[in-house]
Amino acid sequence: MNVFADFHARVARILSALPQTQGLPEAALARIVVEPPRDPSHGDLSTNVAMVTAKDAGMKPRDLAEAVAGHLRAEAGVAAVSVAGPGFINIALDPAVFDGVLRAVLTTGERYSRTALGAGAKVNVEYVSANPTGPMHVGHCRGAVYGDALANLLAATGHAVTREYYINDAGAQVDVLARSAFLRYREALGETIGAIPEGLYPGDYLRPVGAALAAQHGPALKDRPEADWLALVRKAAIDAMMAMIRDDLAALNIRHEVFFSERALTEGAGGGAVGAVIADLRARDLVYEGRLPPPKGQLPEDWEDREQTLFRSTQFGDDVDRPLVKSDGSYTYFASDIAYHADKARRGFNQQIDVWGADHGGYIKRMQAAVKAASAGKAALEVRICQLVKLMRDGEPVKMSKRSGDFVTLRDVVDEVGRDAVRFMMLFRKNDAELEFDLARVIEQSKDNPVFYVQYAHARCASIFRQAGQAFPDLDVRAESLAESDLARLADPAERALLRQLASWPRLLDAAALAREPHRIAFFLEETAAQFHSLWNRGKDQPDLRFVNPDDRYSTLARLALVKGVMIVLSGGLTLLGVAAPEEMR
Repeated sequence: MNVFADFHARVARILSALPQTQGLPEAALARIVVEPPRDPSHGDLSTNVAMVTAKDAGMKPRDLAEAVAGHLRAEAGVAAVSVAGPGFINIALDPAVFDGVLRAVLTTGERYSRTALGAGAKVNVEYVSANPTGPMHVGHCRGAVYGDALANLLAATGHAVTREYYINDAGAQVDVLARSAFLRYREALGETIGAIPEGLYPGDYLRPVGAALAAQHGPALKDRPEADWLALVRKAAIDAMMAMIRDDLAALNIRHEVFFSERALTEGAGGGAVGAVIADLRARDLVYEGRLPPPKGQLPEDWEDREQTLFRSTQFGDDVDRPLVKSDGSYTYFASDIAYHADKARRGFNQQIDVWGADHGGYIKRMQAAVKAASAGKAALEVRICQLVKLMRDGEPVKMSKRSGDFVTLRDVVDEVGRDAVRFMMLFRKNDAELEFDLARVIEQSKDNPVFYVQYAHARCASIFRQAGQAFPDLDVRAESLAESDLARLADPAERALLRQLASWPRLLDAAALAREPHRIAFFLEETAAQFHSLWNRGKDQPDLRFVNPDDRYSTLARLALVKGVMIVLSGGLTLLGVAAPEEMR
């Protein structure tokens, strides 16, 4: 039950029935919102309907607001309607409306955390996609958690979501990986390799790869030229790295449905899928041979003044046309990325969302241009940037991991503070803002630690039911039975405020999904927990407000209904974030 969507539909119906507002443009109607007023004393709902449609209706906003308000006063569940300022409409609802919301929460259970916003639309969410050259580091962690929570949120709001990982297993970096693994192979055979040469991967994580190669091949590869062993060692190293990455992601409870190989795009005659996409774009005069002007400012070392194969990305909003083929004849990363996203479109994903790191911001325009071009305008690419994570301990920067060689691994962090703390706190700030993650503070058991505060609220709810079982052994506390309670007994202002909070959950879900902002869920859960803890604390000083009153069976039932509603919403939100909802905490 979405009170806000219900009244949005009512406002639209009333507006369309007014003689003065016939034939309003869709753009004006799309700007109508129904939301909680900033000041709760103004009512339960507020709408800008008159402010955004009055000009098109040829009326003064205040006059149109009064006309709409007159009809709203006759609507079921409306207690009072007022017009404020230049034309905002505030609506106070009958308390029974929120009692009905609580009954809906209790009878629908986990389905209360689902909406139909997406209407089954297919969405591809590609996230993590770390190069398979070593274990995942803490920077990957944020994008992994954000992408996974976003996929959860989109699925909960009615989208058909596919979670995808793009394996960057072509290009120079995996050849460097192979050479690094080969060095460890020689080490496993007993050779003293000394310090790892500059440019190779120094971490200990490649030692098991070298040992496995030595066990399988013995010394047979050691004295052969690189051309003989490179492909074999590269495949073994990539397979081992991807197994490690999958294991690291599993520690965060992240599992992708599709792992897509970049190398597969270049296999086959004529350059494979990459060659086919370039040929198609060329046939549409979107690829040509030409020269690029030098970039403004200091020239980068790799800039070449030469004729090359270029994509007309400026036709689609980019700043400059982009190269597709390197001077050595191999494809650029951009060319492979075009083919990859074209393949997504071929699979029916016209909505594509990529989650990238902070260092890829300059790549967005060209990829959006490429997706638009390669799909003939049918597909669109959204890119969500995750900013850097500063890893701290008691306010001091954390040193690098010995295992990785030059960074702190994701697994080190998860093993130290736990999956729940990592996931919740990685989502407790908007994805495009920098995040400080303090290993000491995220495991504190205090109200200043949001993940503990929210999980403790859920556990406290469960403890209230255990207490109720002792006071009333015969009480039926199933959600469907509690829905039949006399909810009018929930008359305290704090109880009513908590009911309004639960009523805003479906609206919050839709808003977070539309904005691609799962951090809104974390904020909502903390606010809900704060209201619940505050009400519990008041009960310590005012026995008549306690959730379980041994002398008042019927008030206890009503309050248990409220507690169960809080549990359902907290559990639903924590599940979307990938965080446990414990019933006990020690």
